[in-house]
Amino acid sequence: MELGFWKFAEANPDKVAVIEPDGAEVTAGALLSGANQAVHGLRALGLQPRDSVAVLLDNSAVMLELFMAAAQAGWTLTPINWHLAPPEIAYIVENSGARALVCAARFAPQARAALAGSTLPDEARLSVGDAEGFCPYASIKAGMPTAAPPDRSAGATMTYTSGTTGRPKGVRRPAAQASPEQVYTQQALFLGLFGILPGSAGVHLVVAPLYHTAVINFATNHLHLGHTLVLMEQWTPEQTLALIERYKVTSSHMVPTQLSRLLKLPEDVKARYDLSSLTHVIHSAAPCPVDVKQAMLDWWGDCIYEYYAASEGGGTLATPQQWRRKPGTVGLPWPISQIRVLDDEGQPCPAGEPGTVWMRMGEHRFEYHEDQEKTDRAWSEGFFTVGDAGFLDADGFLFLCDRKADMIISGGGHIYPAEIEAALVAHPDVAAVAVFGVPDDDWGEQVKAAVEPMPGVAANSDLEAALRAFCAERLARYKIPRTFDFVDSLPRDPNGKLFKRQLRDPYWIDRPKAI
Repeated sequence: MELGFWKFAEANPDKVAVIEPDGAEVTAGALLSGANQAVHGLRALGLQPRDSVAVLLDNSAVMLELFMAAAQAGWTLTPINWHLAPPEIAYIVENSGARALVCAARFAPQARAALAGSTLPDEARLSVGDAEGFCPYASIKAGMPTAAPPDRSAGATMTYTSGTTGRPKGVRRPAAQASPEQVYTQQALFLGLFGILPGSAGVHLVVAPLYHTAVINFATNHLHLGHTLVLMEQWTPEQTLALIERYKVTSSHMVPTQLSRLLKLPEDVKARYDLSSLTHVIHSAAPCPVDVKQAMLDWWGDCIYEYYAASEGGGTLATPQQWRRKPGTVGLPWPISQIRVLDDEGQPCPAGEPGTVWMRMGEHRFEYHEDQEKTDRAWSEGFFTVGDAGFLDADGFLFLCDRKADMIISGGGHIYPAEIEAALVAHPDVAAVAVFGVPDDDWGEQVKAAVEPMPGVAANSDLEAALRAFCAERLARYKIPRTFDFVDSLPRDPNGKLFKRQLRDPYWIDRPKAI
């Protein structure tokens, strides 16, 4: 059986494929025609198979159109985080070898600054909407055939890691020698792990920027199954509930921070919306506090699935039923995956003992673009690691502790910030929290918490005392933060991932953290 957006759109051109943040509807036929024209137009600029197309785009049908264009033209699509500064954007454009850049007009100022001195031809600098120094993206499509291009071949996506240690690295996989339908059938069938099957009806709510690996993969896999995508541009908890009710959303992909923010809506707001259409809410990206997950299951029922993976691959899956039996687990390995937990000497850890998590996903292979040293460090005996710490229980279920680089070593003991964060975020006056280690002359490191209070909550000594007392009821004394910083907002990307390094690094400028 072959799936794929292209086949579905040809057979169902009038089906709504995308609902944009402003409510505009784009049919499958229109999205397919635009993708075909984009292939013809970019080929006319000289793009060849395996060339890279960089995109600096918001959540829009154009982003998906270019994904489907690259996926059938054999190109590598490189989405760029539009929150990055011009030098960071310039690095990714250069490092990826982009032969074209397509940006939204509102991101043109940073794109223009990034391209200063670039050798990228003027005609390959494209904007969606009018922007000085860019050719209109629409102009390369104008007059081009809407029919499928000849010589189709499967493309790929190269997303860049967040750069928590040094420059971000592009995660590149070997080019597949197969048709687009063959490759993307396999990718779409990934959703079957969660029980989302071909032939099912579905409406998928996209709540985070499409430049993220998981977000674009889940969104496009749903398109390949013929589902409708509802795009959000600026995520808010109540708007999420409103869109679920309005469009009878069946699925979404979220992160624990979003689940926590949803839970903190007033009870009358939570009760206002009909969420009965939901069948699959899938979360990942960070350890989810047990109390948060339990409360979401109590509210939304057994539609909440969890998985563990990374841009590099994966992974594990916990169904709602499995999680209820094993609270806190991220599940069992996928059918095509293997998981092992090793100590610092590379030996298997006994059940229940934390170590570094290593994964194998069939014959899957990746490399960090133009960084062989990092690639070599990530692989060992056919398994790869992204540096997470965790343990396997006696039944083979994986539990995550934290990123190994975030672990606090105090007096020789290991402290996992995620455990402390899970306790603090349960306090009703806490909107978000980041826990990290700072230098301590006696203990090596001490625990610090940066806390973002809920709106209207005063950040003062009374709040600090309340949080200390709250922790004392839930954590061992040595895990309670020695100091608290209160901030208006924590640095994070729109997908909810904390930029903890921005908080921690200033304390370690003259004393490198040895981990």
